[in-house]
Amino acid sequence: MHDIRSIRDNPDAFDRALKRRGLEPQAAHLVALDKRWREKILELEKAQARRNEASKQIGEAKRSKDDEKASGLLIEVAALKEAIPHLTVEERNASNDLVNALAEIPNLPLEEVPDGKDEKDNVERHRYGAKRGYAFAPQQHFDLGEALGQMDFEVAAKISGARFVVLKKGLARLERALGQFMLDVHTSEPHNYTEVAPPLLVRDETMLGTGQLWKFRDDQFLAFPDEVRWRQLDDFAKSAMREMVRIFETEGLEAAKEAIDAPIIRQNAINPERYWLIPTAEVPLTNLVRETILDEAQLPMRFTACTPCFRAEAGAAGKDTRGMIRQHQFTKVELVSITTPEQSKDEHERMLACAEEVLKKLDLPYRVMILSAGDMGFASQKTYDIEVWLPGQNMYREISSCSICGEFQARRMNARYRTKEGRTVRHVHTLNGSGVAVGRALIAVMETYQQADGSIAVPEALQGYMAGMKTIEK
Repeated sequence: MHDIRSIRDNPDAFDRALKRRGLEPQAAHLVALDKRWREKILELEKAQARRNEASKQIGEAKRSKDDEKASGLLIEVAALKEAIPHLTVEERNASNDLVNALAEIPNLPLEEVPDGKDEKDNVERHRYGAKRGYAFAPQQHFDLGEALGQMDFEVAAKISGARFVVLKKGLARLERALGQFMLDVHTSEPHNYTEVAPPLLVRDETMLGTGQLWKFRDDQFLAFPDEVRWRQLDDFAKSAMREMVRIFETEGLEAAKEAIDAPIIRQNAINPERYWLIPTAEVPLTNLVRETILDEAQLPMRFTACTPCFRAEAGAAGKDTRGMIRQHQFTKVELVSITTPEQSKDEHERMLACAEEVLKKLDLPYRVMILSAGDMGFASQKTYDIEVWLPGQNMYREISSCSICGEFQARRMNARYRTKEGRTVRHVHTLNGSGVAVGRALIAVMETYQQADGSIAVPEALQGYMAGMKTIEK
Protein backbone atom coordinates (compact mmCIF):
# COMPACT_ATOMS: atom_id res chain seq x y z
CA MET A 1 0.00 0.00 0.00
CA HIS A 2 1.28 3.44 -0.88
CA ASP A 3 1.35 6.51 1.35
CA ILE A 4 -1.14 8.98 -0.16
CA ARG A 5 0.76 11.85 1.45
CA SER A 6 3.86 10.92 -0.49
CA ILE A 7 1.82 10.77 -3.70
CA ARG A 8 0.32 14.22 -2.99
CA ASP A 9 3.81 15.65 -2.38
CA ASN A 10 5.54 13.91 -5.32
CA PRO A 11 2.93 13.06 -7.99
CA ASP A 12 5.36 13.27 -10.93
CA ALA A 13 7.89 10.94 -9.28
CA PHE A 14 5.11 8.47 -8.50
CA ASP A 15 3.91 8.41 -12.11
CA ARG A 16 7.46 8.06 -13.43
CA ALA A 17 7.96 4.99 -11.23
CA LEU A 18 4.67 3.52 -12.44
CA LYS A 19 5.76 4.11 -16.03
CA ARG A 20 8.78 1.88 -15.37
CA ARG A 21 6.24 -0.80 -14.45
CA GLY A 22 4.50 -0.26 -17.78
CA LEU A 23 1.50 1.44 -16.14
CA GLU A 24 -0.41 4.59 -16.93
CA PRO A 25 -0.22 7.66 -14.62
CA GLN A 26 -2.34 7.31 -11.49
CA ALA A 27 -1.32 10.19 -9.23
CA ALA A 28 -3.99 12.69 -10.40
CA HIS A 29 -6.77 10.14 -9.93
CA LEU A 30 -5.52 9.12 -6.48
CA VAL A 31 -5.10 12.72 -5.36
CA ALA A 32 -8.66 13.46 -6.53
CA LEU A 33 -9.99 10.50 -4.52
CA ASP A 34 -8.01 11.70 -1.52
CA LYS A 35 -9.38 15.24 -1.90
CA ARG A 36 -12.94 13.90 -2.10
CA TRP A 37 -12.38 11.80 1.04
CA ARG A 38 -10.95 14.74 3.00
CA GLU A 39 -13.84 16.92 1.87
CA LYS A 40 -16.30 14.29 3.12
CA ILE A 41 -14.46 14.15 6.46
CA LEU A 42 -14.68 17.94 6.78
CA GLU A 43 -18.35 17.95 5.79
CA LEU A 44 -19.13 15.26 8.38
CA GLU A 45 -17.11 16.99 11.11
CA LYS A 46 -18.82 20.30 10.43
CA ALA A 47 -22.25 18.66 10.65
CA GLN A 48 -21.34 16.94 13.91
CA ALA A 49 -19.89 20.12 15.37
CA ARG A 50 -22.95 22.14 14.34
CA ARG A 51 -25.27 19.51 15.84
CA ASN A 52 -23.40 19.72 19.16
CA GLU A 53 -23.35 23.51 19.10
CA ALA A 54 -27.03 23.75 18.20
CA SER A 55 -27.94 21.30 20.96
CA LYS A 56 -26.26 23.58 23.50
CA GLN A 57 -28.03 26.60 22.04
CA ILE A 58 -31.39 24.85 22.48
CA GLY A 59 -30.79 24.66 26.21
CA GLU A 60 -29.79 28.31 26.35
CA ALA A 61 -32.88 29.34 24.32
CA LYS A 62 -35.17 27.37 26.61
CA ARG A 63 -33.60 28.92 29.71
CA SER A 64 -34.15 32.37 28.24
CA LYS A 65 -37.69 31.32 27.23
CA ASP A 66 -37.00 32.08 23.55
CA ASP A 67 -39.41 29.44 22.24
CA GLU A 68 -39.17 30.56 18.61
CA LYS A 69 -35.39 30.21 18.57
CA ALA A 70 -35.53 26.89 20.40
CA SER A 71 -38.09 25.58 17.92
CA GLY A 72 -35.90 26.57 14.95
CA LEU A 73 -32.85 24.96 16.54
CA LEU A 74 -34.78 21.75 17.22
CA ILE A 75 -35.71 21.55 13.55
CA GLU A 76 -32.06 22.15 12.56
CA VAL A 77 -30.78 19.47 14.98
CA ALA A 78 -33.35 16.98 13.73
CA ALA A 79 -32.24 17.63 10.14
CA LEU A 80 -28.57 17.22 11.12
CA LYS A 81 -29.31 13.97 12.96
CA GLU A 82 -30.95 12.67 9.80
CA ALA A 83 -28.12 13.89 7.56
CA ILE A 84 -25.17 12.68 9.65
CA PRO A 85 -25.70 8.92 8.99
CA HIS A 86 -25.79 9.63 5.25
CA LEU A 87 -22.65 11.77 5.52
CA THR A 88 -20.99 8.97 7.50
CA VAL A 89 -21.76 6.48 4.72
CA GLU A 90 -20.46 8.93 2.09
CA GLU A 91 -17.23 9.43 4.08
CA ARG A 92 -16.78 5.67 4.48
CA ASN A 93 -17.43 5.06 0.78
CA ALA A 94 -14.96 7.79 -0.17
CA SER A 95 -12.38 6.23 2.15
CA ASN A 96 -13.02 2.77 0.67
CA ASP A 97 -12.68 4.13 -2.87
CA LEU A 98 -9.26 5.57 -2.02
CA VAL A 99 -8.06 2.48 -0.14
CA ASN A 100 -9.25 0.12 -2.88
CA ALA A 101 -7.60 2.25 -5.57
CA LEU A 102 -4.31 2.27 -3.65
CA ALA A 103 -4.59 -1.48 -3.05
CA GLU A 104 -4.65 -2.12 -6.83
CA ILE A 105 -1.33 -0.36 -7.50
CA PRO A 106 1.92 -2.37 -7.33
CA ASN A 107 5.03 -1.41 -5.41
CA LEU A 108 7.48 1.01 -7.03
CA PRO A 109 10.85 -0.28 -8.30
CA LEU A 110 14.07 0.82 -6.65
CA GLU A 111 16.33 3.00 -8.76
CA GLU A 112 18.90 0.25 -9.33
CA VAL A 113 16.29 -2.11 -10.84
CA PRO A 114 16.89 -2.44 -14.60
CA ASP A 115 14.28 -0.98 -16.93
CA GLY A 116 12.33 -3.38 -19.11
CA LYS A 117 8.94 -4.77 -20.04
CA ASP A 118 9.29 -8.47 -19.22
CA GLU A 119 11.66 -11.39 -18.59
CA LYS A 120 13.56 -10.64 -21.81
CA ASP A 121 14.95 -7.55 -20.11
CA ASN A 122 16.18 -9.30 -16.94
CA VAL A 123 19.89 -8.96 -16.23
CA GLU A 124 22.15 -11.87 -15.27
CA ARG A 125 24.09 -11.21 -12.08
CA HIS A 126 26.21 -14.36 -11.73
CA ARG A 127 26.34 -18.12 -12.30
CA TYR A 128 27.38 -21.06 -10.16
CA GLY A 129 28.49 -24.55 -11.13
CA ALA A 130 29.32 -26.24 -14.40
CA LYS A 131 26.66 -27.96 -16.48
CA ARG A 132 27.16 -31.72 -16.52
CA GLY A 133 27.93 -33.66 -19.65
CA TYR A 134 26.04 -36.87 -20.42
CA ALA A 135 26.93 -39.81 -22.65
CA PHE A 136 23.23 -40.05 -23.51
CA ALA A 137 20.38 -37.66 -24.31
CA PRO A 138 19.07 -36.41 -20.93
CA GLN A 139 15.37 -37.00 -20.36
CA GLN A 140 12.85 -34.63 -18.81
CA HIS A 141 11.64 -35.33 -15.29
CA PHE A 142 8.18 -36.59 -16.29
CA ASP A 143 9.61 -39.17 -18.68
CA LEU A 144 12.02 -40.32 -15.97
CA GLY A 145 9.35 -40.42 -13.26
CA GLU A 146 6.77 -42.25 -15.35
CA ALA A 147 9.33 -44.82 -16.52
CA LEU A 148 10.23 -45.47 -12.89
CA GLY A 149 6.53 -45.98 -12.10
CA GLN A 150 6.77 -43.40 -9.31
CA MET A 151 5.23 -40.29 -10.92
CA ASP A 152 1.60 -40.57 -12.05
CA PHE A 153 -0.24 -37.71 -13.72
CA GLU A 154 -3.14 -39.82 -15.06
CA VAL A 155 -4.24 -41.03 -11.63
CA ALA A 156 -3.85 -37.49 -10.25
CA ALA A 157 -6.10 -36.20 -13.04
CA LYS A 158 -8.79 -38.76 -12.12
CA ILE A 159 -8.63 -37.62 -8.50
CA SER A 160 -8.22 -33.84 -8.89
CA GLY A 161 -7.94 -32.85 -12.55
CA ALA A 162 -5.08 -31.28 -14.51
CA ARG A 163 -1.93 -29.84 -12.93
CA PHE A 164 -1.69 -32.39 -10.12
CA VAL A 165 0.66 -35.34 -9.62
CA VAL A 166 0.89 -38.47 -7.50
CA LEU A 167 4.42 -39.33 -6.32
CA LYS A 168 5.24 -42.78 -4.98
CA LYS A 169 8.05 -44.75 -3.33
CA GLY A 170 11.50 -43.27 -3.80
CA LEU A 171 10.36 -40.05 -5.49
CA ALA A 172 7.80 -39.37 -2.72
CA ARG A 173 10.54 -39.88 -0.15
CA LEU A 174 12.96 -37.73 -2.14
CA GLU A 175 10.49 -34.84 -2.15
CA ARG A 176 10.03 -35.18 1.63
CA ALA A 177 13.81 -35.37 2.08
CA LEU A 178 14.34 -32.17 0.11
CA GLY A 179 11.93 -30.23 2.31
CA GLN A 180 13.51 -31.53 5.53
CA PHE A 181 17.00 -30.85 4.20
CA MET A 182 16.15 -27.26 3.30
CA LEU A 183 14.61 -26.57 6.71
CA ASP A 184 17.69 -27.99 8.43
CA VAL A 185 19.92 -25.74 6.33
CA HIS A 186 17.93 -22.61 7.08
CA THR A 187 17.34 -23.19 10.80
CA SER A 188 21.00 -23.94 11.59
CA GLU A 189 24.08 -21.72 11.72
CA PRO A 190 24.71 -19.35 10.05
CA HIS A 191 21.20 -18.89 8.59
CA ASN A 192 19.31 -19.09 11.90
CA TYR A 193 15.75 -18.74 10.61
CA THR A 194 12.98 -19.61 13.07
CA GLU A 195 10.95 -22.59 11.85
CA VAL A 196 7.19 -22.03 11.83
CA ALA A 197 4.27 -24.37 11.12
CA PRO A 198 1.63 -21.87 9.93
CA PRO A 199 -2.06 -22.30 9.01
CA LEU A 200 -2.76 -23.19 5.40
CA LEU A 201 -6.12 -21.37 5.41
CA VAL A 202 -6.06 -17.60 5.90
CA ARG A 203 -8.61 -14.80 5.99
CA ASP A 204 -9.18 -11.87 3.65
CA GLU A 205 -7.16 -9.43 5.76
CA THR A 206 -4.15 -11.75 5.68
CA MET A 207 -4.18 -12.12 1.89
CA LEU A 208 -4.74 -8.38 1.50
CA GLY A 209 -1.76 -7.67 3.75
CA THR A 210 0.79 -9.33 1.47
CA GLY A 211 -0.84 -8.18 -1.78
CA GLN A 212 -2.64 -11.29 -3.06
CA LEU A 213 -5.96 -9.41 -2.88
CA TRP A 214 -7.79 -7.90 -4.49
CA LYS A 215 -6.06 -7.63 -7.83
CA PHE A 216 -5.03 -11.30 -7.99
CA ARG A 217 -8.08 -12.99 -6.51
CA ASP A 218 -8.51 -15.16 -9.64
CA ASP A 219 -5.09 -16.72 -9.00
CA GLN A 220 -6.17 -17.95 -5.55
CA PHE A 221 -8.20 -20.89 -4.30
CA LEU A 222 -11.19 -19.78 -2.23
CA ALA A 223 -12.51 -21.98 0.58
CA PHE A 224 -16.09 -21.56 1.80
CA PRO A 225 -18.02 -23.91 4.10
CA ASP A 226 -21.21 -24.80 2.18
CA GLU A 227 -23.54 -23.09 4.66
CA VAL A 228 -21.53 -19.87 4.48
CA ARG A 229 -21.21 -20.09 0.70
CA TRP A 230 -24.97 -20.27 0.13
CA ARG A 231 -25.63 -17.54 2.67
CA GLN A 232 -23.11 -15.30 0.91
CA LEU A 233 -24.67 -15.99 -2.49
CA ASP A 234 -28.10 -15.14 -1.06
CA ASP A 235 -26.74 -11.91 0.47
CA PHE A 236 -25.07 -11.06 -2.85
CA ALA A 237 -28.32 -11.54 -4.76
CA LYS A 238 -30.23 -9.37 -2.31
CA SER A 239 -27.59 -6.63 -2.41
CA ALA A 240 -27.49 -6.73 -6.19
CA MET A 241 -31.28 -6.45 -6.40
CA ARG A 242 -31.36 -3.50 -3.99
CA GLU A 243 -28.68 -1.73 -6.01
CA MET A 244 -30.53 -2.36 -9.26
CA VAL A 245 -33.71 -0.86 -7.79
CA ARG A 246 -31.77 2.16 -6.56
CA ILE A 247 -30.22 2.74 -9.99
CA PHE A 248 -33.62 2.37 -11.68
CA GLU A 249 -35.27 4.86 -9.31
CA THR A 250 -32.49 7.47 -9.41
CA GLU A 251 -30.98 7.09 -12.90
CA GLY A 252 -33.64 5.42 -15.00
CA LEU A 253 -34.20 2.24 -16.95
CA GLU A 254 -31.25 2.58 -19.36
CA ALA A 255 -28.76 3.02 -16.52
CA ALA A 256 -30.24 -0.04 -14.79
CA LYS A 257 -29.84 -2.09 -17.98
CA GLU A 258 -26.16 -1.08 -18.24
CA ALA A 259 -25.60 -2.02 -14.59
CA ILE A 260 -26.60 -5.63 -15.26
CA ASP A 261 -23.15 -6.33 -16.74
CA ALA A 262 -21.28 -4.02 -14.36
CA PRO A 263 -19.84 -4.68 -10.88
CA ILE A 264 -22.94 -3.25 -9.22
CA ILE A 265 -21.96 -3.92 -5.62
CA ARG A 266 -18.65 -3.64 -3.82
CA GLN A 267 -16.60 -6.79 -4.36
CA ASN A 268 -13.61 -5.70 -2.29
CA ALA A 269 -15.27 -5.79 1.11
CA ILE A 270 -13.60 -7.83 3.85
CA ASN A 271 -15.54 -11.00 4.65
CA PRO A 272 -14.60 -12.54 8.03
CA GLU A 273 -16.15 -15.90 7.05
CA ARG A 274 -14.13 -16.35 3.87
CA TYR A 275 -10.91 -18.36 3.76
CA TRP A 276 -8.19 -18.81 1.14
CA LEU A 277 -5.68 -21.61 0.63
CA ILE A 278 -2.24 -20.07 0.89
CA PRO A 279 -0.42 -19.55 -2.44
CA THR A 280 2.86 -19.47 -0.49
CA ALA A 281 3.92 -19.49 3.18
CA GLU A 282 4.97 -15.86 2.64
CA VAL A 283 1.35 -14.97 3.41
CA PRO A 284 1.04 -16.34 6.98
CA LEU A 285 4.71 -15.80 7.85
CA THR A 286 4.73 -12.11 6.93
CA ASN A 287 1.40 -11.59 8.70
CA LEU A 288 2.88 -12.87 11.97
CA VAL A 289 3.68 -9.20 12.68
CA ARG A 290 0.44 -7.66 11.38
CA GLU A 291 -1.16 -5.02 13.63
CA THR A 292 1.89 -5.12 15.89
CA ILE A 293 4.37 -2.56 17.20
CA LEU A 294 7.72 -4.32 17.67
CA ASP A 295 10.79 -3.07 19.50
CA GLU A 296 13.75 -2.26 17.27
CA ALA A 297 15.88 -4.68 19.32
CA GLN A 298 13.70 -7.54 17.99
CA LEU A 299 14.72 -6.83 14.39
CA PRO A 300 15.62 -8.44 12.12
CA MET A 301 13.16 -11.31 12.55
CA ARG A 302 13.60 -14.32 10.27
CA PHE A 303 11.02 -17.07 9.67
CA THR A 304 10.98 -20.21 7.54
CA ALA A 305 8.33 -22.83 6.79
CA CYS A 306 7.85 -25.82 4.51
CA THR A 307 4.22 -25.97 3.39
CA PRO A 308 1.96 -27.08 0.62
CA CYS A 309 1.07 -24.12 -1.61
CA PHE A 310 -1.99 -23.69 -3.81
CA ARG A 311 -2.35 -21.58 -6.94
CA ALA A 312 -5.15 -21.47 -9.48
CA GLU A 313 -2.69 -20.55 -12.26
CA ALA A 314 -5.48 -18.52 -13.88
CA GLY A 315 -3.07 -16.85 -16.29
CA ALA A 316 -1.10 -19.96 -17.19
CA ALA A 317 -3.32 -21.54 -19.84
CA GLY A 318 -1.16 -23.57 -22.21
CA LYS A 319 2.04 -23.07 -20.19
CA ASP A 320 3.96 -26.08 -18.86
CA THR A 321 0.97 -28.38 -19.13
CA ARG A 322 3.22 -31.45 -19.05
CA GLY A 323 5.03 -32.37 -15.86
CA MET A 324 5.50 -30.72 -12.46
CA ILE A 325 6.79 -27.27 -13.41
CA ARG A 326 3.45 -25.49 -12.93
CA GLN A 327 1.09 -27.24 -10.52
CA HIS A 328 -2.04 -26.24 -8.60
CA GLN A 329 -0.51 -27.81 -5.49
CA PHE A 330 3.19 -27.85 -4.70
CA THR A 331 5.56 -27.79 -1.73
CA LYS A 332 7.89 -24.89 -1.02
CA VAL A 333 10.26 -23.76 1.70
CA GLU A 334 9.71 -20.05 2.31
CA LEU A 335 12.00 -17.44 3.86
CA VAL A 336 10.60 -14.23 5.36
CA SER A 337 12.47 -11.39 7.05
CA ILE A 338 11.15 -8.41 9.01
CA THR A 339 13.68 -5.59 9.32
CA THR A 340 14.23 -1.89 9.85
CA PRO A 341 14.53 0.24 6.67
CA GLU A 342 18.28 0.51 7.26
CA GLN A 343 18.73 -3.27 7.40
CA SER A 344 16.58 -4.34 4.46
CA LYS A 345 19.01 -4.05 1.53
CA ASP A 346 21.71 -6.06 3.34
CA GLU A 347 19.05 -8.57 4.37
CA HIS A 348 18.07 -8.99 0.72
CA GLU A 349 21.63 -10.02 -0.16
CA ARG A 350 21.74 -12.33 2.86
CA MET A 351 18.46 -14.01 1.90
CA LEU A 352 19.72 -14.60 -1.64
CA ALA A 353 22.87 -16.23 -0.25
CA CYS A 354 20.78 -18.49 2.01
CA ALA A 355 18.69 -19.69 -0.92
CA GLU A 356 21.80 -20.21 -3.06
CA GLU A 357 23.39 -22.34 -0.34
CA VAL A 358 20.70 -25.01 -0.80
CA LEU A 359 21.57 -25.42 -4.48
CA LYS A 360 25.29 -25.37 -3.76
CA LYS A 361 24.95 -28.20 -1.23
CA LEU A 362 22.94 -30.18 -3.82
CA ASP A 363 25.57 -29.36 -6.48
CA LEU A 364 22.97 -27.98 -8.90
CA PRO A 365 24.20 -25.42 -11.45
CA TYR A 366 22.23 -22.17 -11.46
CA ARG A 367 22.28 -18.51 -12.37
CA VAL A 368 20.96 -15.43 -10.55
CA MET A 369 18.92 -12.86 -12.48
CA ILE A 370 17.95 -9.32 -11.50
CA LEU A 371 14.37 -8.86 -12.67
CA SER A 372 13.48 -5.86 -14.77
CA ALA A 373 10.91 -3.36 -13.51
CA GLY A 374 8.26 -4.83 -15.80
CA ASP A 375 8.79 -8.43 -14.67
CA MET A 376 8.71 -8.01 -10.88
CA GLY A 377 5.92 -9.27 -8.66
CA PHE A 378 3.18 -6.97 -7.39
CA ALA A 379 4.65 -6.29 -3.92
CA SER A 380 8.33 -6.19 -4.89
CA GLN A 381 10.73 -3.25 -5.04
CA LYS A 382 13.57 -5.45 -6.31
CA THR A 383 13.74 -9.18 -7.04
CA TYR A 384 16.50 -11.71 -7.59
CA ASP A 385 15.44 -14.89 -9.38
CA ILE A 386 17.53 -18.03 -9.01
CA GLU A 387 17.21 -20.21 -12.10
CA VAL A 388 18.41 -23.81 -11.88
CA TRP A 389 19.78 -25.65 -14.91
CA LEU A 390 17.54 -28.50 -16.14
CA PRO A 391 19.45 -30.80 -18.50
CA GLY A 392 16.29 -32.52 -19.76
CA GLN A 393 14.78 -29.19 -20.84
CA ASN A 394 18.20 -27.79 -21.81
CA MET A 395 17.35 -24.48 -20.14
CA TYR A 396 17.38 -22.57 -16.87
CA ARG A 397 14.09 -22.47 -14.92
CA GLU A 398 13.16 -20.38 -11.90
CA ILE A 399 13.49 -22.18 -8.58
CA SER A 400 13.52 -19.20 -6.20
CA SER A 401 12.55 -15.52 -6.10
CA CYS A 402 13.95 -13.28 -3.36
CA SER A 403 12.24 -9.91 -3.06
CA ILE A 404 12.55 -6.79 -0.97
CA CYS A 405 9.17 -5.12 -0.45
CA GLY A 406 10.12 -2.07 1.63
CA GLU A 407 7.18 -0.83 3.71
CA PHE A 408 4.61 -1.72 1.02
CA GLN A 409 3.26 -4.80 2.82
CA ALA A 410 3.80 -3.31 6.27
CA ARG A 411 1.40 -0.46 5.47
CA ARG A 412 -1.23 -2.97 4.37
CA MET A 413 -0.71 -4.98 7.58
CA ASN A 414 -0.14 -2.02 9.93
CA ALA A 415 3.14 -3.62 11.04
CA ARG A 416 5.45 -1.18 12.82
CA TYR A 417 8.35 -0.91 15.25
CA ARG A 418 9.42 1.53 17.93
CA THR A 419 12.92 2.97 17.54
CA LYS A 420 15.56 2.44 20.22
CA GLU A 421 15.03 5.94 21.53
CA GLY A 422 11.35 5.09 21.94
CA ARG A 423 10.20 8.36 20.44
CA THR A 424 9.32 7.27 16.91
CA VAL A 425 7.13 4.52 15.47
CA ARG A 426 7.95 3.50 11.87
CA HIS A 427 6.77 0.85 9.45
CA VAL A 428 8.96 -2.24 9.21
CA HIS A 429 10.39 -3.49 5.93
CA THR A 430 9.47 -6.99 4.73
CA LEU A 431 11.33 -9.44 2.51
CA ASN A 432 10.45 -12.88 1.20
CA GLY A 433 12.09 -15.59 -0.83
CA SER A 434 11.89 -19.26 -1.76
CA GLY A 435 14.46 -21.32 0.00
CA VAL A 436 13.65 -23.11 -2.36
CA ALA A 437 10.67 -24.55 -4.29
CA VAL A 438 10.71 -28.23 -3.31
CA GLY A 439 8.91 -29.53 -6.40
CA ARG A 440 11.26 -27.75 -8.76
CA ALA A 441 14.25 -28.91 -6.72
CA LEU A 442 12.94 -32.46 -7.17
CA ILE A 443 12.79 -31.87 -10.92
CA ALA A 444 16.34 -30.47 -10.93
CA VAL A 445 17.72 -33.40 -8.92
CA MET A 446 15.98 -35.93 -11.16
CA GLU A 447 17.24 -34.38 -14.38
CA THR A 448 20.73 -33.56 -13.09
CA TYR A 449 21.39 -36.90 -11.38
CA GLN A 450 19.75 -39.17 -13.97
CA GLN A 451 21.68 -42.22 -15.09
CA ALA A 452 21.83 -43.90 -18.48
CA ASP A 453 19.51 -46.71 -17.32
CA GLY A 454 16.81 -44.21 -16.18
CA SER A 455 17.59 -44.47 -12.47
CA ILE A 456 18.24 -41.40 -10.28
CA ALA A 457 21.35 -41.09 -8.15
CA VAL A 458 20.57 -39.52 -4.75
CA PRO A 459 22.77 -36.47 -4.02
CA GLU A 460 25.18 -37.05 -1.15
CA ALA A 461 23.60 -34.22 0.87
CA LEU A 462 20.24 -36.06 0.85
CA GLN A 463 21.34 -39.63 1.53
CA GLY A 464 21.02 -39.19 5.28
CA TYR A 465 17.36 -38.28 4.76
CA MET A 466 16.76 -41.31 2.52
CA ALA A 467 17.67 -44.06 5.01
CA GLY A 468 20.93 -44.52 3.13
CA MET A 469 19.26 -44.98 -0.28
CA LYS A 470 21.78 -43.97 -2.94
CA THR A 471 19.77 -44.72 -6.08
CA ILE A 472 16.09 -44.53 -7.01
CA GLU A 473 15.31 -47.39 -9.35
CA LYS A 474 12.27 -48.94 -10.95
